[in-house]
Amino acid sequence: MASATQDGPTDAARYAAYLQDQEPPVVAMAAIYPAGTASRRHFHRRGQLVVQAEGITAMMTDATTYILPPGHCLWLPGGTVHQARVWGDCTIQTIYVDPDHVPGWGEQCRLMLASKLVRALMDEVVRMPVAYDRDGRDGQLVNLLLSEIGRLPEASLHVPIPQDPRLVRICEAVLAEPTSDMTLDGWADHVGLSRRTLTRLFRRETGQSFANWRQRVRLLQALARLGSGEAVTNVALDVGYDSPSAFTAMFKRELGAAPRTYLRWADQETVRR
Repeated sequence: MASATQDGPTDAARYAAYLQDQEPPVVAMAAIYPAGTASRRHFHRRGQLVVQAEGITAMMTDATTYILPPGHCLWLPGGTVHQARVWGDCTIQTIYVDPDHVPGWGEQCRLMLASKLVRALMDEVVRMPVAYDRDGRDGQLVNLLLSEIGRLPEASLHVPIPQDPRLVRICEAVLAEPTSDMTLDGWADHVGLSRRTLTRLFRRETGQSFANWRQRVRLLQALARLGSGEAVTNVALDVGYDSPSAFTAMFKRELGAAPRTYLRWADQETVRR
């Protein structure tokens, strides 16, 4: 069976399951997901690299929620429980790496900026037959791809999830409704903690204040909505900013470019198939 683009979540899930038990140490697929697709919580025996070609995906694990715009990729070690949700129609390329062949960089989840070379290699690999010639050109391309992935720079489009169940309740509520204006005192009362204890626990488990964490969540939600074509003004006001200029200043400070500039750069970097 040759690798091919899977159309929709049902075909993609079925083909991904098929690939897990194939003989080659690295197998690949591409898939198209319609807007609004949400997967079930699941995991794979193999490590997984997801490259976002078109659209935007939110990938949730038990520890972190990641946002993947075009030109980004995410490594998930084998056994990592995860769930995906997409904004807009998405095209995603994936390789699955057998546990015995995972390189040294593959022990932790990593969100990265995909280079042009990595995306060009992925474009080749997803077209290979499953039983590719491991000693020929195809095998050389796969080995080069694994080597290049280890050299990619890390990206920061993610938020940490604490382990304390009371903090998890707060984080899940904010992720479900990032625009909520509940105060820190309100959240503390909601989970039966003092403001001081909540502040101390949150910083200890996430490395940042609750206010900074919530701002990050709002930024990621805004990025997903902007990527699906919504206007900057509407998004800025909906995620809690008084003006588009204040939102743009925050966006530029966090990501290094104004919203539309950032998204245009990502689109230009996408390898079209």
